[in-house]
Amino acid sequence: MSLTELTHWLPTTNRRVAHPALTLSRRGLVAIVVAAGVLAGANVQLSVSTQAAIYLFGMVALNLPHGGYEHFTNLRRRAGQFRFRYVGAYLVMVAAFLGLFLVAPLAGLAVAVAIACLKGGLGGLHVLDVTSGTDHLASRWQRWLAVAVRGGVVMLVPLALQPGTFSAYSTYMVSMFDPAAIGPFYEQFGTKRLLAGGGWLSLAGVHVGAGYLRGGGRSWQVDAGETALLGLYFAVVPVVVAVGLYFPLWYSARQVARHEQVDRDSDPGRDLLDGDSTTEVALRAWAMLVAGAIATGTVVAAIWLLAPNPLGTAPLLPGLVAFWSISISLIALPHVAIGSLADRQGGIWYVP
Repeated sequence: MSLTELTHWLPTTNRRVAHPALTLSRRGLVAIVVAAGVLAGANVQLSVSTQAAIYLFGMVALNLPHGGYEHFTNLRRRAGQFRFRYVGAYLVMVAAFLGLFLVAPLAGLAVAVAIACLKGGLGGLHVLDVTSGTDHLASRWQRWLAVAVRGGVVMLVPLALQPGTFSAYSTYMVSMFDPAAIGPFYEQFGTKRLLAGGGWLSLAGVHVGAGYLRGGGRSWQVDAGETALLGLYFAVVPVVVAVGLYFPLWYSARQVARHEQVDRDSDPGRDLLDGDSTTEVALRAWAMLVAGAIATGTVVAAIWLLAPNPLGTAPLLPGLVAFWSISISLIALPHVAIGSLADRQGGIWYVP
């Protein structure tokens, strides 16, 4: 797929929707930023184990179910043949990505970081399309810049401002497959930090400035305010906690607002949950839930069995954070590539 085709996939819309999930996402991040500031002012630091526990609660208990829900809502009204191709392509990509980690774990880590950024950026852009609007993003390069800024903040800002934690968990993740492979990561690490922080700040400035010059207005005000909030959040909140709560409280909550609006605007068509009785519908929903849970559990179990050292070189809880970060990145690559970019007729972030 060419870059032109990819940018064509990025639609524009002038719709607006107010949704309580948007308020939850903003207030949630503000509350966490305030709490981090209070703790820092009181010279209180969360232990490594506490940070890891918060991450695991946020990413496993809160966010994982939403990932399955995104795929379910994308497939429930699609043709049966499409569903089989979708699942098949998904599993092939998971296997290929796991193979990359096994033979070149540092390259796998780089892809995982890129996927986290793309998920936050592309998903966030389509939320803007449906909620505050994107009138201020007048060209495709601006839309891709918005993706880079809203997604890049998840990894680039912590890399620049919290290098110790970022490098430690990078080491844990790579050491799951080959402890010696992490060496090149630390070459010119200081320069990489400066480039990450300065690069994101520069892109954010261009993004906000260009949006103002291209029209400003309410959509620009919301985008600029949220960009500043995201930058502050990832700058001051410990990165393990920040990532662990960002996806459930920001990404997932805001996708709920997008999906509900799109669902109201779309022709429902044939639904996988259509049935003659409430019992039949409940059984179908239960079967889909169980199938998704078994598939996810199988993928995670395969990673645990194939990784030479599933916990890396870390203690138990940090090791589980590293393991889950790899696991969720393996699941997220086809989530982005198969579930969105390759799905031109729908997709997990569909906006008609």
